[in-house]
Amino acid sequence: MDLFFYASGIGRQNRTLTEDIELSTAETNAKGFMRMIGAAYRYFAEREAMASPQPTGHIAAITSIAGTKGLGPAPAYSATKALQATYLQALEQQSHQRGLHIRFTDIRPGFVATDILNSDFHYPMLLDKVDVAREIVWAIEHRRHVRVIDWRYRLLTAAWRSLPRWLWRRMRL
Repeated sequence: MDLFFYASGIGRQNRTLTEDIELSTAETNAKGFMRMIGAAYRYFAEREAMASPQPTGHIAAITSIAGTKGLGPAPAYSATKALQATYLQALEQQSHQRGLHIRFTDIRPGFVATDILNSDFHYPMLLDKVDVAREIVWAIEHRRHVRVIDWRYRLLTAAWRSLPRWLWRRMRL
């Protein structure tokens, strides 16, 4: 294996903090993510330790723009997506410090027009799944560390990051 691509997760709006929704989201998006990404990391590290010359591995994962700031309508989803991005960042740092040659790509899409979003709720700035797939492949092939998909979401998340906490708290999402 040269590339491990992680594209799994669940998420729902949960304004009432229904415990089962929060915990199942955390179980899948945090525990499941760390198990799978950790297994790939260990595989690449062990393979590199046994090989000469040292091969490289690549771990790519779809996280989400939802990890940029805490999103009130979906607390567990937002928190677990932030965990995923931070976990990848930490592993990338660890890999570098250990002298490993593992590459990482954190792919952060916004709302993608897939069956999972097929509901009565109107999602803003809905992205075409074929365009998103192309951009994912591009990000992996060009070895991007972080790729927010698409340009509108890059602008949006940059704006989110710049907002002070007191203002973010008052925003209606």
